Amino acid sequence: MIRGDHEYDYLFKIVLIGDSGVGKSNILSRFTRKEFNLESKTTIGVEFAQKSIEIEGKIVRAQIWDTAGQERYRAITSAYYRGAVGALLVYDISKTTSFENVDKWLKELKDHADSQIVVLLTGNKADLKHLRAISTEEAATYSQKHHLAFIEISALDGTGVDKAFETVLNEIYQLTIRNVIGSKKNTSVGPSRRIDLSEDKITAPNNTKDPACC
Repeated sequence: MIRGDHEYDYLFKIVLIGDSGVGKSNILSRFTRKEFNLESKTTIGVEFAQKSIEIEGKIVRAQIWDTAGQERYRAITSAYYRGAVGALLVYDISKTTSFENVDKWLKELKDHADSQIVVLLTGNKADLKHLRAISTEEAATYSQKHHLAFIEISALDGTGVDKAFETVLNEIYQLTIRNVIGSKKNTSVGPSRRIDLSEDKITAPNNTKDPACC
């Protein structure tokens, strides 16, 4: 059973990255609020939400940051990679360009994020089967080549969304436990101790939106 809003054992910062319009904001709202907004507008800067899940009897809180995909906001959002331990790299299965730009987003992760960040290649809008431009096989091959986990989801109907975040959080949790166990300091991690791997002190700007649809 998930405990109160202020009770958790681990706090992990996750970023959603990818081109504008791939559905990052709706992925965030689907996972954290079980909502989908057909009139969702493009994120300006960064917004975030939180949700807790239970892993091996521990409460793991995900602090999920939705970064703007537009080029003109890249300089603003790059600072928000700091402290991120997981990322959903999102493309739209119906838009070839969004998949072609995955290379660029991976480079941005390499340039700004921790080298051990857990990355999940995420094909959104799996419900648009009749408009599919990127095959599952092509994306799976790409993910294997770059040593990424891979999943296809639909923020519209919720398919795979919970699994995507749970996969990333579980991998981060397992890495954290291994790192703690292997630490020369032999740091004790008891149920009353919080492990905070987010950038708590970073303040997100106002969640202003542009008129362009996300």
